[in-house]
Amino acid sequence: MTDAAALPGQPRGGVLSGPATARAVNVLAPNASAMTLDGTNTWIVSEPDSELAVVIDPGPLDDSHLRHVVDTAEKAGKRIALTLLTHGHPDHAEGAGRFAELTGTKVRALDPALRLGDEGLTPGNVIRVGGLEMLVVAAPGHTADSLCFHLPADQAVLTGDTVLGRGTTVVAHPDGRLGDYLDSLRRLRSLTVDDGVHTVLPGHGPVLEDAQGVVEFYLAHRANRLAQVETAVENGHRTPAEVVAHVYADVDRSLWPAAELSVRAQMEYLREHGLI
Repeated sequence: MTDAAALPGQPRGGVLSGPATARAVNVLAPNASAMTLDGTNTWIVSEPDSELAVVIDPGPLDDSHLRHVVDTAEKAGKRIALTLLTHGHPDHAEGAGRFAELTGTKVRALDPALRLGDEGLTPGNVIRVGGLEMLVVAAPGHTADSLCFHLPADQAVLTGDTVLGRGTTVVAHPDGRLGDYLDSLRRLRSLTVDDGVHTVLPGHGPVLEDAQGVVEFYLAHRANRLAQVETAVENGHRTPAEVVAHVYADVDRSLWPAAELSVRAQMEYLREHGLI
């Protein structure tokens, strides 16, 4: 058995649902799959002594899960006052409309199409609810509309799909772009170096205790994959499917369609920089 402390980011063991920091509680959605890992992490975030809470990523359109999120907050003496989205993929956002009905909340997102209410989200915004403060961090790359949320009081960052609790994420070409994604990882690294962030609260998988370690791992992994793709193309593997079969031969074939999205993004990046 591998020691969790030896894995990238030092994933926390134990049950995924429940309190993760002083201010963040996870309610795991029942949508486990190869792509969603154990399921979508729906985060309830609030000041410990406040009656108001924010929910990040209600998850799929699953009424029992959405009601479970509401019940979890209410049992803790909290009323959900606002819903936020890290991005628009259905496993994070499909249930937002129904969740808004259940809670009477507005839904704020970067993409106007996902908003319910007049107010969106812009990088640099500060979310203030019941004494809670979270900073909105630009994180395009996985998707164009991806955001992270910096929770300074817990020295934590909620990363959606930008950084996962296990494995690595997909750059979802053509909406996702590798150059943007690398910039987003560097932005997260600066939070770990300059702002003391040490905990990652991801959109899937376990909490990570070593934020800087996992971001450095992601950057190294991307550089390695990029070099592999460049070499594969130089050796005559011209189509994304051919590159996937060569570079991702050790990856479960059920994940190859997702890997092809990342390969397309990598090939586009290499062309833009005149490397292939």
